[in-house]
Amino acid sequence: MSGSPLDPQTLQAVATALEGAERVLFITGAGISADSGLPTYRGVGGLYEDAPTEEGMPIEVALSGRIFRTRPDLSWRHIRDIEGACRGAQPNAAHRFIADLEGRRPGTWTLTQNVDGLHRAAGCHNLIEIHGTVHGLHCPRCGWRDRVSDYAELPALPRCPDCDAVIRPDVVLFGELLPPAAVATLQAQLARGFDLVFSVGTSGLFPYITAPVLEQADCGATTVEINPGETELSHRVDHRIQAGAAAAFTALAQLMAGR
Repeated sequence: MSGSPLDPQTLQAVATALEGAERVLFITGAGISADSGLPTYRGVGGLYEDAPTEEGMPIEVALSGRIFRTRPDLSWRHIRDIEGACRGAQPNAAHRFIADLEGRRPGTWTLTQNVDGLHRAAGCHNLIEIHGTVHGLHCPRCGWRDRVSDYAELPALPRCPDCDAVIRPDVVLFGELLPPAAVATLQAQLARGFDLVFSVGTSGLFPYITAPVLEQADCGATTVEINPGETELSHRVDHRIQAGAAAAFTALAQLMAGR
């Protein structure tokens, strides 16, 4: 494993791997959106620390599927906080690098834990939003769906215009299963294999985030971690760049442009 903050040798090695890869998988977490002004600490969308909510319950409870079914007003209050933190944020250099690479190399895919929609805003289409997005709304009762840019005009407890049931955003709440369509897409792409896999700005706490890195490595893929901190993957990847995502991808873009 090679690595240090923006180490030229590591950057050269990663740039070389990028140039030779036809299929690239980027796995991204809250850290990639930090340079867009979004918080990185825990909670859906990276918005809460370990302190309890004002109701005295852990955020994992307030934002659980169980509480949404019984106290949707409480869950919606915190979902609004998440959307408010995302509102107005713009894709940064890391998001744009990935979208640009996808545009030039159709075998590029992104698996993101983030619900902020910044990958899509940057132009990514081969996108697996494994935790959903705050910009989608749906009715669990009748299936009504819509997309919104922000929640500013939504009532405190939004209801379906067709059946008057409480609607919800297209995000995976605590205790809920991952969306089957997203899981199926991920499995299909992993079965095809990748030449290069990046873990970017994610702590790698979930098995479905770390497993693709390790499984593809076992199949011969080159693996890269971009993260200023240390994670479960830090000593298991081929190359480690200890820096923020925007800085790392800006350096890689400059290096590749000069070749």
